[in-house]
Amino acid sequence: MNSIKVASYIESIEPYQGGLPIKEVARKLNIAEKNIIKLASNENPLGISPLAKKAITEALSEVQRYPDGNGFYLKDALSQKFNLNPDQLILGNGSNDILELVARTFLSVDDEAIYSEHAFAVYPLVVKSVGAIGREIPARNYQHDLDSFRGAITKKTKVIFIANPNNPTGTLIPKDQIQDFLNNVPSNIIVVLDEAYDEYLDEENKSIAFGWLTTYKNLIISRSFSKAYGLAGLRVGFGAGCNTLIELMNRIRQPFNVNFIAQQAAIASLHDEDFIRLSRKINNDGMNQIVLAFDSLGIKYIPSHGNFVSFKLEDETDAMLYYQHLLKNGIILRPIANYKLPEFLRVSVGLKEENDQFIKFLSNCKL
Repeated sequence: MNSIKVASYIESIEPYQGGLPIKEVARKLNIAEKNIIKLASNENPLGISPLAKKAITEALSEVQRYPDGNGFYLKDALSQKFNLNPDQLILGNGSNDILELVARTFLSVDDEAIYSEHAFAVYPLVVKSVGAIGREIPARNYQHDLDSFRGAITKKTKVIFIANPNNPTGTLIPKDQIQDFLNNVPSNIIVVLDEAYDEYLDEENKSIAFGWLTTYKNLIISRSFSKAYGLAGLRVGFGAGCNTLIELMNRIRQPFNVNFIAQQAAIASLHDEDFIRLSRKINNDGMNQIVLAFDSLGIKYIPSHGNFVSFKLEDETDAMLYYQHLLKNGIILRPIANYKLPEFLRVSVGLKEENDQFIKFLSNCKL
């Protein structure tokens, strides 16, 4: 094995670690799956749209066929919903696939990419995987510091990643600040606006970035069907940008990267606005339930615009004690030390009864 040469930038990468699966916790802790509550991965506790379930069932009869590699019908549905042309869209095996395609298309060895401290862990992973250099900008109050982003731009800067809302902090950058940033970024630098949690925002805060694509030819927007739409297990997301950038990304996109069932479920999900409205209401109610409990218990937290909230314990040791206590009682949270927040845990908003159980065992641990 020592004779096999591996690129030095690959050796330095640590694999992405997601939230623990329910089956793994059941197996390792000998807890019945029905007694486990997963609040670790920002999934939709309602599941998926009834329309998506119907589409999945109907799609099963065609899984022996390869899917449409270009995703014509899903792109058509997306273009109608967001007033885009199909050639402005690219489909991904989850939105992380879009992020990787950006890195592989627009970054070379020793190029630089900018992203924030406490931002999505996939950004440094995809940047390093192509031999580029990541420039992590210190956060300001757990939020992207766009002024410092601008100050960090060099001749080597090729890509900038902005998550809005950000995971795991849940912070939101106002639309006017993002547009001001775009107005002041050199046009040869790709700006990726990661909007995986936009469906959870109220109308006042919802993104209008699709309307900016005609103005900012260097802007790429990534979206996910894994969060509010609930299709995390099917892996489907999409990117939007000017057709020139999208065409370049499509050159290296793997064929059939989004399976047939995922495409059909995504199309159906786009047509179920009632499900998204209900998901948003359940999330708002659950968020209020959780933060009121934090306030009552004297636990500090970062106000969140997503379907999750990160809360602060005394230190990393204390955070892991809480994590293990909750885990032993069948409640899976997410430690976020890998986001440079070692004294924090992140909890996804669940159904009312799931939140009740979390609050109950959290209170016991607090006592």
